[in-house]
Amino acid sequence: MAVNPGGADAEEPPSMLWGLDPVFSAYSRLYITDILQMRESRQVPGVYFYKTHPLFQVDVLGTVVYKREREDFYCYGGRDPSGSSRGFNIEDELKRVKEAERQSTMLEIGDLLRVRGTVKTSRDAREIKATSFYKVSDPVMAVQISHMLEMPQLYRKCYDQPFQMPSDDLGGIEAGGSSHFHSLLSRSIFTLKEFLLEKEVARFRPYDVEFLLHPLIQSSSAKQESDQPTTSFPTQIRKLLKETLSVLQDEGHIFRKIRTQDEVYNVTEQDKDLHTAIKDVLREDTKREKYSEKGCHVLHILSSMRQRYSQNLSREVLEVALTLLECNSDIISTTEAHYTVL
Repeated sequence: MAVNPGGADAEEPPSMLWGLDPVFSAYSRLYITDILQMRESRQVPGVYFYKTHPLFQVDVLGTVVYKREREDFYCYGGRDPSGSSRGFNIEDELKRVKEAERQSTMLEIGDLLRVRGTVKTSRDAREIKATSFYKVSDPVMAVQISHMLEMPQLYRKCYDQPFQMPSDDLGGIEAGGSSHFHSLLSRSIFTLKEFLLEKEVARFRPYDVEFLLHPLIQSSSAKQESDQPTTSFPTQIRKLLKETLSVLQDEGHIFRKIRTQDEVYNVTEQDKDLHTAIKDVLREDTKREKYSEKGCHVLHILSSMRQRYSQNLSREVLEVALTLLECNSDIISTTEAHYTVL
């Protein structure tokens, strides 16, 4: 299918700023038509733009209209048959696994399919290189109806909205111009993310991480003209840190479980109590008939978590946690917004 590189004359933001756009690191839920028409970046091959949003990975739901079969192969992990398996027959188990996998991946024309993967262009045709896919059982079209209702909201609230860079109200820091500020903020966000990940930080206060930004401000100040008016070093640090924490909160990477004068931030991907509470909600609620088939909708999970864990929990935080749990195979998404435990 030929690609229409629509909007090729639009301006691209510098690639160093792409990470500030939450769409860039997410699996974008776009219509297939829009994926076909996205323009490829002039700066980085393999990255595409939907309007002002850079992206490279997508999550689509569609109906199979064409197929071309090639030989499949299977890869299994198993235990030594001589081990203490007590009645475990590895050959029978492998047969069952093989049949289950065959049934889930055997697709026919008209089947409903969900695919996650990276976008690529090959021989002038736009493709999705799947990292995961599965056939969706939807006998009463509940999944497709949910999809049709959710997609317009995603476009209206996210994809069709131009990405707004954070305010550059940083006193003397902005003396070098808007691009200088965005570069500084981007480095600050990256520095803090790397520190939290490397040290496996679960909770912190602003003054615990303030020192990380000192070299950034010092380097920035050294590059500015000496006759330019600047604010004090502590003021610049506080303002840069405030902006950095604001972006990380908006993206769902950190949150404040309890809003008190003692400003404590929880790190979403390291908050084990949060992860346990989400799994408990899913484990309990999916036993109810109402949620047994499709699982729990993300808004239901959010409501339960606000009652059980923290009233301040945002949807962005919940979705970061759900993505992590799904990557760890603790939970599974049954539709674009429904989850259940494995």
